[in-house]
Amino acid sequence: MADILLDIKGLEKAFPGVKALKGVNLQVRRGEIHALMGENGAGKSTLIKVLTGIYAKDGGTILFDGKPLDARSPIEANAAGISTIYQELNLVLFQTVYENLFIGREPLTKWGRVDRPTMVREAQRILQEFGIDIDVTRPLSNYSTAVQQMVAIARAVSTKAQLVIMDEPTSSLDVQEVQLLFGIMRKLKQSGISMIFISHKLDEIFEICDRLTVLKDGSFVGDYDIDALDQLKLISLMVGRDSVELERTKKGYAFDGATQVAAVKGIRRGMQLAGVDLEILQGEVLGLAGLLGSGRTELAQALFGSQVPDEGEIFWWGQPAKVHSPADAIGLGMGFCTEDRKVEGIIPHLSVKENMTIALLPKLNFLGFVRRKQQDELVKKYIDRLKIKTPSPEQAINNLSGGNQQKVLLARWMCMNPKLIILDEPTRGIDVGAKAEIEQLIQELAQSGIAVLMISSEIAELERNCDRIAVMREGRVVQQLKGDDISQNNIMHAIASGSEKGGQCNE
Repeated sequence: MADILLDIKGLEKAFPGVKALKGVNLQVRRGEIHALMGENGAGKSTLIKVLTGIYAKDGGTILFDGKPLDARSPIEANAAGISTIYQELNLVLFQTVYENLFIGREPLTKWGRVDRPTMVREAQRILQEFGIDIDVTRPLSNYSTAVQQMVAIARAVSTKAQLVIMDEPTSSLDVQEVQLLFGIMRKLKQSGISMIFISHKLDEIFEICDRLTVLKDGSFVGDYDIDALDQLKLISLMVGRDSVELERTKKGYAFDGATQVAAVKGIRRGMQLAGVDLEILQGEVLGLAGLLGSGRTELAQALFGSQVPDEGEIFWWGQPAKVHSPADAIGLGMGFCTEDRKVEGIIPHLSVKENMTIALLPKLNFLGFVRRKQQDELVKKYIDRLKIKTPSPEQAINNLSGGNQQKVLLARWMCMNPKLIILDEPTRGIDVGAKAEIEQLIQELAQSGIAVLMISSEIAELERNCDRIAVMREGRVVQQLKGDDISQNNIMHAIASGSEKGGQCNE
């Protein structure tokens, strides 16, 4: 068909111990935004990597613009007209905006030198077409994540791409930045450019996409017009069951008089924290809500010792505690699952076993050797308990889906028997099915007596999981909600109004 730009049929790809793609189909029309959906581990990333030449296919056919395509590298895929924008932007932040736009294809003068005036002029023209008016001679690091995302898209389009693949492009953007991105996507669509859009945020899928393809466990489930589905039906197709429990089930507040595990008093740090008082109780899930820049992550980092505050005290089980480094925090009994699991969490080329037990190695050591039997038993226990999908404990963790990587990080701290675990955006970039499993694990941690400090940008996620929520704004706790007062409306109102309640809970 003339309107089909990309036509994949029967795509096969296997790795040792796992068949990642089992006869997958995908058709993308010219000038459409097409969502690629599925749980973590469904095969989305593998499909994209085969399409863009990172992996060689084992079987099946790929037709692009009516011609067979068998790219052996991303460079070949790019030359054919396919550009990819990954969740972790492949940009050079210390270089200028214009240098980033022309990496690998710098224009030359007749004397063979890089033609920088032309690069600056063209960069300004390209970005102005997207409605972006910035100084292209400044380092890219001077600009927000949203602007960096736009630069990545502009670079992809300026290479004359016919198909732009966007892998979780909104994961680090706020609401206004997402709308700016969607405006640019609509302009690209109008100009005839096709897009494959990967996102775990269902609201975004239904807002911006025309059609979608669903994968499950490496198999093709089907493709659908977006108008033919609702969110519940889509979730059912993705997870292979009728529904996923993602509702608040907690009633009342059961922690009045509970033991205080940790507390901060008068914590200040530069312009980020402006005098925070907060306590965390045993067995409680305490949520931190607020907009980006409100101080949520900075407060968690101060508690964990990765940022030392300028003023204030940290208390541990009611006693003043010196926490000047993560090692101090771990020694007390804290764990921290970081917001950016790819950069700060996992060690990508080490195995599942090594990633899971790396913090525990000092306790597994005997006369300079690791107690292998004890290590293997522990790893098997948590793989089974957390239902981590991996061919073996020796599998490199970067070959696992995002949801399973997050489970490994949770297991890393669970096997340390922590008293407090800090979870910064624990379900970011994770599909609905895996999200439900992670949220169930959070509740199990709390029920076992562990205090949980949970940071999330998804208000619905905080509503479902938290016993108490501290709302932050401009480095302060401006309101606390607990028990039956917790609702999305109350959280959003507290974030928007920013009215200080002296750090007290609403009764």
